Amino acid sequence: MSVMLERPTISGTDPRHFEELRKALEELSVPVGFKAEIIRGNIVVSPWSKAYYLDVMDLVCEQLRPHLPQEHRISSSPALYVFPGVERAYGPDIHAAHRRTRLTTSNQLDGDGLSFVAELTSPSTRDDDLTDKVERYGKAGVPIYLLLDMQEEPATVYWSPTVKGYESHLTAPFGKTARVRAPFDCDLDTSGFQAPAGAEEVVDHER
Repeated sequence: MSVMLERPTISGTDPRHFEELRKALEELSVPVGFKAEIIRGNIVVSPWSKAYYLDVMDLVCEQLRPHLPQEHRISSSPALYVFPGVERAYGPDIHAAHRRTRLTTSNQLDGDGLSFVAELTSPSTRDDDLTDKVERYGKAGVPIYLLLDMQEEPATVYWSPTVKGYESHLTAPFGKTARVRAPFDCDLDTSGFQAPAGAEEVVDHER
C-alpha cells in the first residue's frame, strides 16, 4: 500500500477536548507501520522509523540500562504516554519508566512514571520533536529528554524540567559523548548514530 501523506491529521478539534481525543485514539485503527499521537489538539499519525534507527535505539538502551533508577525499565517498544496536564499523548521512540507504569490493561500509560524519553527525528516528525515535544515534555516534568536529530546529526540532552519547560540542555555532534544528567548521571557515546554511508531511500511500491 502506498501512503500519500506521511503525517495525516485525523482530527482538528480544540485542545480543550483532550479527553475526547483520548477516547477517539483508543478506538482508532492505525495502519500497520504507523503510530498515533495527540499533538497540538490533533490526532497525528506518522510512519515508523527507518531501519537503521533501530540500531541507534538499541545503542541508547544498552548504554542507559545499567544506570536506570531503581525499578525503572527502558524500552523502544511502541507505547503511548498520556500527559493530561499539557494536553498531549506521545509515543516516544525510547522510554524509561517505573515498572508500575506498565501494570495496566490500558494502552495509554501514565506519563508521570517516566524518567527518560528520546525522540529520533524524521522529516515528518522533526518539527514537533524540536518544538512541541521539547516544551511539553519539560512542562510535564519528564526528567530527561534526549533529542536525536537524524537529519542534522546532533544529539541534544534536556534536563531540569520546570512549569515553563526545560531549564538546561547541551548539544554534541554524533560521534561525540553527551552527558545524561540525574537520575542517570552517565555519559552517552553517540558513535554509530550516523546514517549508514551510501544509504539510499527505499521506495515502497504498491503490490
